Amino acid sequence: MNELHKQISALIDSSSGDLEEIERTLTDGYAHVLELEAEKWRLEKRIAEVAQGLQRGDTAQKVQELSTLAKRVDRNTGDLAELRSVLADLRRHAEAVRLEAALR
Repeated sequence: MNELHKQISALIDSSSGDLEEIERTLTDGYAHVLELEAEKWRLEKRIAEVAQGLQRGDTAQKVQELSTLAKRVDRNTGDLAELRSVLADLRRHAEAVRLEAALR
């Protein structure tokens, strides 16, 4: 994800206004958002499964797994928020590039 962030920052900071590259990066970014959302869904599903099994024994191991899963969900949620934010910045940049091109 760091590479995607670097690419987005470079596009925003660039004066080239390569709309095709901006659009491709937006598409790649939104695809990554979908991957992160799918992973979050899988983690939350696993949390529910483990929580339901707490009454069936091996509580210590299940509590440890729940803790690990919760940390992964938190990290995932942060990554999603950050990625959505930089994609919104890039989308605004794309709109500015389109407007500038239309005024030429």
